[in-house]
Amino acid sequence: MEVWSDIACPWCYIGKRRFEDALASFEHRDRVEVVWRSYQLAPDTPVGARVGELEALVRQKGMPAEQVRQMFAHVASTAAADGLTMDFDTVIAANTFDAHRLVHLAGDRGHDVMAALFRAHFSEGRVVDDRDELVAIAAEVGLDAEEVRAALAGDTAADRVRSDIAEARALGITGVPFFAANRAIGVSGAQPVEVFTQLLEQAYAQSGGIVTLDGEGADGAACADGSCAV
Repeated sequence: MEVWSDIACPWCYIGKRRFEDALASFEHRDRVEVVWRSYQLAPDTPVGARVGELEALVRQKGMPAEQVRQMFAHVASTAAADGLTMDFDTVIAANTFDAHRLVHLAGDRGHDVMAALFRAHFSEGRVVDDRDELVAIAAEVGLDAEEVRAALAGDTAADRVRSDIAEARALGITGVPFFAANRAIGVSGAQPVEVFTQLLEQAYAQSGGIVTLDGEGADGAACADGSCAV
């Protein structure tokens, strides 16, 4: 199972939780290997700008601040229903390239790092394009801080991030989260748990070209290039 997502995407955080809930009750979960793939919704975000998410979206979308706050309230409420905390008053818009590098550097601890990055970005107001912060997050999940610091100081794993993004384009993936099983069947968006269950069951039973399962309603909300349905 390959999951294309961006740390800056709230629906990716929600989708991750819902997929994990489906996987936990899947009869053949021991046969499922989850691989996190990189995707950047806003690759031009300046590193180290430390602009609040509210200000960043007001600039990007040209919308009144109050309307953006209402969208934040909606997605935070949706996240809370899935047991996640999102505090948009403290979220800092960030360039996520190095954060994706960290996920690749983590190897089989990538799942733990993804969870820590989402929590740091959406719940703790931490700046996930600050390398010192990334080193601290890595250390919190048990990685060697100095090894991570040395890797981030260079270009290690940058090619893997770029390769993931290029593969997404080649597969026609234009929004995240996107879940692809065996490159044969996929789900787009933070779908309900039952849709992810259907994905797992169908993927286990068959293979073929990627088929996107359509859910209904706002539960399938996602982020796409240049915009995010928050």
